Amino acid sequence: MLCTRLTNAHFITMDPDRPVARELGVWHGRIVGLDEAVTSLPAREVIDLQGATVLPGFIDSHVHLAWTGLRARTPSVAPCERVDDVLAVVREAAARQPPGSWVSVSGYDQRGLGRHLTAAELDRVSDGRKVFMMHDSGHACVVNTAVLDLLPADVPHTEGYLAEGAMGAARKLRLPYSQAELADAVAEAARTCLAEGVTACAEAGIGGTMFGHGPLELAAYQLLREQGRLPLRVQLMVSADTLHPVAGHADDGTSRALDLGLRTGFGDDRLSVGALKIWTDGGMMARTAALTSPYEGLEHAGELQGDPDALTDTIVEGHLAGWQLAVHAIGDRAADLALDALERAQRLRPRPDARHRIEHAGLIRPDQLPRFARLGAIAVVQPNFLRYFGDDYARIMGPDRAPWLYRGKGFLDHGVTLVGSSDRPVTHGSPLRAVQFMIERSSASGRLIGPDEAVTVDEALRAYTVGGAFACHWDDTVGSLSPGKRADLVVLGDDPWRVSTSRIGDIEVVTTYVDGQETGREAGGEAGARAR
Repeated sequence: MLCTRLTNAHFITMDPDRPVARELGVWHGRIVGLDEAVTSLPAREVIDLQGATVLPGFIDSHVHLAWTGLRARTPSVAPCERVDDVLAVVREAAARQPPGSWVSVSGYDQRGLGRHLTAAELDRVSDGRKVFMMHDSGHACVVNTAVLDLLPADVPHTEGYLAEGAMGAARKLRLPYSQAELADAVAEAARTCLAEGVTACAEAGIGGTMFGHGPLELAAYQLLREQGRLPLRVQLMVSADTLHPVAGHADDGTSRALDLGLRTGFGDDRLSVGALKIWTDGGMMARTAALTSPYEGLEHAGELQGDPDALTDTIVEGHLAGWQLAVHAIGDRAADLALDALERAQRLRPRPDARHRIEHAGLIRPDQLPRFARLGAIAVVQPNFLRYFGDDYARIMGPDRAPWLYRGKGFLDHGVTLVGSSDRPVTHGSPLRAVQFMIERSSASGRLIGPDEAVTVDEALRAYTVGGAFACHWDDTVGSLSPGKRADLVVLGDDPWRVSTSRIGDIEVVTTYVDGQETGREAGGEAGARAR
């Protein structure tokens, strides 16, 4: 007997062997068959989806769940566009905290203000409390003098503005959040993901200085798993700076590792250790992505995260140790470093199915595309960056480079696996909105950005299903509605192939299923009537 039979729906399976179906059977969380294979089988529950369109659950292959949940609870200065308004928010947030405590503020973006705030300005409204105002990109912050006084003298800053490693030094001054606090934050973010049709995601860097939340961060996810509060699949990328020297056998190729040699693949189908996350540069919002020529209107070309030889060694050693690698490279100079290092690593110890990933791949020159293909590197892009920040990014890249931003068709034409993701909470996490941009290549203002990089509806949706599953080594279990795979589904209020492209981002996510269990339905949704 089936556990559940879903009927009267337009199932778009993403499986070329059976592209569409009307019925789907679930037994103990797995898909057991489609249409005639399940129609006559008895089921404990039959759910009439009333003609809804059903896709495999979306996979967000680069997300920051803990940061997303914590940010939702933090006072925000967005969308303030006047310095006085920002300072008013900081003043109010500081007044609510005890003397001498830390004050966290989110939503900071200097672009709307026309300049960066200064430590002196924050001093006037913080009454001696330690202010840490996070840049929306996650790659910078502004702090007041109370924080600067605690930093080592060699930490670089400009009137309280700290970028990249300097920001990390400020973050290390604070006590980590408790496991319970992190668990609650992750659970809250996961519910948001589910509401947007995301049933699986990759957490892009735990435990590290840049985006991590303390040395026990993995334990917070394990706590959620044990409590039955982890409602979707999560793969945890481990920040490379959490590795420490080990005395391993020379043949193992491992000089740095996590304790007990934990690496990619440990865990189960709900919570597992994924790639080793390595940052090579910064971000475009903070103007720290490493380019081969300067930003338009500026005299610098961003920066690498450290010494190029040291970054290369980290990439090579991670490969030799058996990790899948997720190399953060936004600018084209950073991508050169990443591709050079991956080529060297594969030459030393070939691993054809390593599935190493380039996270963001924000500015990729034409000559770099064939290298991606030769190395089997996966491009994990964030289409919503250009939907919401595209006007700014196109301006700072200039007309010659703007068409290379967050490519789509260029990767596919070269045989590179294209994977969609959000980098939530940096911008909106909705996969459907990102799919719309991948097809339109139009920013929120209507500006076309690299229209030759547009992809089809099918290609865009594959980037959030089949492609995401491949990038996370989940292709045997999720990504398509195929017999034997996990019953992760998203029920939509319309068909992305049939509506106009401009409406795709507004399609209602009616409900989602993880392991065949419904996780929630939008109020007023029509699909999902049950018959017994």
